[in-house]
Amino acid sequence: MPTIEEHRAATKAPAELDSCPMMPTYGAPSVMFVRGEGSELWDADGKRYIDWLAGIAVCSLGHSHPRVAQAITDQATKLLHVSNLFATEHQPVVSGLIGEMVGRSGQVFFANSGAEANEAAIKLARKWGGRGRHTVVSAYESFHGRTLSTLAATGQPAKWEAFQPLPEGFRHAVWADAADLERQLDDTTAAILLEPVQGEGGVHPATVEYFAAVRRLCDERGLLFIVDEVQAGLARTGKWFGFQHFFPEGEGPDVITLAKALGNGVPIGACWATREAAASFSPGDHASTFGGQLIATAAARATLETMLEIRAPSMATAKAATLTNSLLAIDGLNTTRGLGLLMAVELDEGIDAPAVAARCLQRGLVLNAVTATALRLTPPLNIPDDLIAEGIEILAHAIGEERSTP
Repeated sequence: MPTIEEHRAATKAPAELDSCPMMPTYGAPSVMFVRGEGSELWDADGKRYIDWLAGIAVCSLGHSHPRVAQAITDQATKLLHVSNLFATEHQPVVSGLIGEMVGRSGQVFFANSGAEANEAAIKLARKWGGRGRHTVVSAYESFHGRTLSTLAATGQPAKWEAFQPLPEGFRHAVWADAADLERQLDDTTAAILLEPVQGEGGVHPATVEYFAAVRRLCDERGLLFIVDEVQAGLARTGKWFGFQHFFPEGEGPDVITLAKALGNGVPIGACWATREAAASFSPGDHASTFGGQLIATAAARATLETMLEIRAPSMATAKAATLTNSLLAIDGLNTTRGLGLLMAVELDEGIDAPAVAARCLQRGLVLNAVTATALRLTPPLNIPDDLIAEGIEILAHAIGEERSTP
């Protein structure tokens, strides 16, 4: 029987990859978190951290939200799984809530992640287009997932090389350049896939003009317009979905994919489509054993109902204003960009963003470097103002330390 000290040592985050029992896909972790509450985390040594990352826009209601936790507990004691051959109680409710937030009539396919939601959208586009019309055009610097097809859709060539040959049927255009996008279209094109804000690409929002041009191209050519809301969706940008910043009310894309915040930490993804687009699928065309599983949909239901009650988009807008005003007062911080609480801060020339992120972590603030010069901030939508102020102080110290390093 190991001693308490031996057990504690064994469960801390390994310092080296060769001592870690998991595959080295994320590098060696430096911290092991064991508890969270609201916008705070604690590691295995009991050290407290302020969380400005929320699992990369996942825990939008904060950690261990009591309503979500209770929904998970209640469902776990009642029923876990029966397969999608049968109806379950939360799926239609969650589908309806998503539709309410979209503001249009449609149907939902449930998956387990954002990549799987995008896989469903890609398959739907190919079924919509028919044999010979299968190409999906996306943007350079985009990110749509790590499966082979979503990796092919991702516009980051450096991520492709180790996994060639990737599936054919994907092209890329310069981000926010409608003319270049149009040049990529041909008779094989079935859909255009874009993010409303390029999250992993550096937090770069689209524009009204760009999305209007894409909608026009899709309408003229009979293409599906797919918007990947995996990171931006569910109130993070100050609207229920990022695309709503760029469309008149009641209008939008044909297909929307979402995940991350949908379960507030429980894995779940969804692909929403207009009824016209969804009708392309027939029974047997697509499926997922665990998609829309009971614990996941119970968590999603509690999450979405809570977001509606607290008016989460307005909350995100207000918190973003507070955070932005404080950020702009920091020496060494050049600009901010993004929408709502999907935000990046660009540092002054010569300041290394990964090094600043590491200094913040040492001081007890969790965020991440999304580029070599920019930090990404995606805190819980309900983060208290005092934790914004405390985080600002830590970030200012970290930037100051990095500026003074030779």
